[in-house]
Amino acid sequence: MTLFWRTFVLLASVNLNQRLGASGARAKLAAWLRVHGVKIVLTQEPFKPADRTPPTLGGFTFTGGDGHLAAWVSEGLAPPAVSLPAPWVQRVELDWLVALQVHLDAYSSAARTAQLTELGAMAAAERGRPLLVCGDFNLAPRSEDGRFGAEASTFTTEAERSALQRLTQVAGLVDTTADEPPVFTFERVFNGKPSRFRCDLALLSDHLTAATTVTVDASVRTPPAAFTDHSALLIDLPLTPQATEPDDVLFALSELTGNGPGGAPTTRAYQPHKTAMNRQAPSPASLAVTEYLIGPLGIKTVLDHGCGRGSDVTHYRSAGLNAEGFDPWDDFGWPRPAQTGFDLVTSVFVLNVLPDPWQRIQALKDAASFIRPGGHVVVVTRSPEEINKAAVDGRWSAHHDGFWSSQAKGTFQRGITPGEITALARHAGLQPAKNAPVLPLPGVCHAVLSKPAK
Repeated sequence: MTLFWRTFVLLASVNLNQRLGASGARAKLAAWLRVHGVKIVLTQEPFKPADRTPPTLGGFTFTGGDGHLAAWVSEGLAPPAVSLPAPWVQRVELDWLVALQVHLDAYSSAARTAQLTELGAMAAAERGRPLLVCGDFNLAPRSEDGRFGAEASTFTTEAERSALQRLTQVAGLVDTTADEPPVFTFERVFNGKPSRFRCDLALLSDHLTAATTVTVDASVRTPPAAFTDHSALLIDLPLTPQATEPDDVLFALSELTGNGPGGAPTTRAYQPHKTAMNRQAPSPASLAVTEYLIGPLGIKTVLDHGCGRGSDVTHYRSAGLNAEGFDPWDDFGWPRPAQTGFDLVTSVFVLNVLPDPWQRIQALKDAASFIRPGGHVVVVTRSPEEINKAAVDGRWSAHHDGFWSSQAKGTFQRGITPGEITALARHAGLQPAKNAPVLPLPGVCHAVLSKPAK
């Protein structure tokens, strides 16, 4: 089913090889950005480091950086928070997504290896937050990604490739342009032979790849429109950018804790509690849990995380379980329990009403905090087919990676597949449960997860 009105934000990542200071290259870049509708520009080597004042880019606002790494956003968008953790990496906060823009050392393999190791530590410090790591890595991730003449290049060492592999594995990142055969992003004649590399990369959190399109554009280095000698990466992100004057506060983890910074209540633009059903009977998911999971998994204690009005808690108790409920909406009357160490936590139709992947990961982390090591989490979500049909029928407007089901009420919906549930769960410290029964829940998606035993 084609959702033809969906619009994401287009981000461009490109090494400009210090050419932005030239008016001709700058005009060509501006024209290219306008034609493609780019809203965020991340650049490596944009202008000479000695130039203290960044060049003006028509239609864009400079948000931070220097001659090594710099960022611009389209006029009318709220400038993101930008910092420089190290001279070779720039951190850009794009709402729920963090972009780490890099320009690794061009001369030393040992330096690149050390930088990749440090980058892994930076990614870990984000504590599961969705990531885009992009820029000029100055290496070939695979042997086929670097060629010197007809042979494989020896420029990149196995130590670098191992460090890059560790980064992607530990942070749950996918090399989005690892095509076969490789699409080279940099080509130059060296000692009479063509030197070709796929060195401009976009590493993306694995749970975002299905909703994100990454394109390599070599036209930016092809005369007469060329303004650099590197290909550009066009990254179509499932992110709705904020205007210059955004809403005060968005729904965040405080929906699960009930408090904002310092314990103060928060003002919310999103109101996921308004999606809660007024059930008079237990949900099909809770019936499946008691019929198929209690015995095989040895469950005696259950927490329904995001329980709404609590009909499923009543069902669990009637089945002889020690059951509690929690819902962050105070009016439902299920405050955060003091008890932890539950055998099972259920999360039914919670993730699909949270408006971005970071909040979904936080919700899963919070759910996992209530279970014992070796315990389980059952996650049930609306299916993409159901939500996409409802979006078409109701003419819902796109927002981030899903839809406003009612912008007036502040309610959001996204269909989430079992694979996406599992990918999000890994960033929350959970893993697919081994030997757990598959629940007979037609029309919805689910996953049975476990918390690793210590």
